[in-house]
Amino acid sequence: MKETKEIYVLDTSAILTYIENEEGAEYVENLLIKAEKEDVIIYVAFISLTEVYYITMRERDESVVLRRVELIKSLVVRVEESKEYLNLLAGKLKAANRISLADAYVAALCHKHNAILVHKDPEFEKILPSVKEYRLTYKTS
Repeated sequence: MKETKEIYVLDTSAILTYIENEEGAEYVENLLIKAEKEDVIIYVAFISLTEVYYITMRERDESVVLRRVELIKSLVVRVEESKEYLNLLAGKLKAANRISLADAYVAALCHKHNAILVHKDPEFEKILPSVKEYRLTYKTS
């Protein structure tokens, strides 16, 4: 019998936690190490690259932004692009919940792969328990 690997989806908040070495970065790093060993599979929604870009651009310059995007692309993650199934599911989740479009895509990706969402975004509480989650510590400031 084939062993099933755990599947994770990193929300933008988890990616930024890792990049900025915030509380919870070690958990994300350990997942990435497991992915390198092919013990787990990690997905990132295409829209998270956009979020990392604009969030970073607000605080830093474009050279930092581009380094971050390249770092994400170098990680052992599968960036899932927009597809009709994902678009429709994200639309359904957004219509039913007061969440951002980006979070709707991330949640849709979790549904598609029956994945564990890694995040520290309180907005996801609105869709629980429809997705499994590992909640990193929320920022207090």
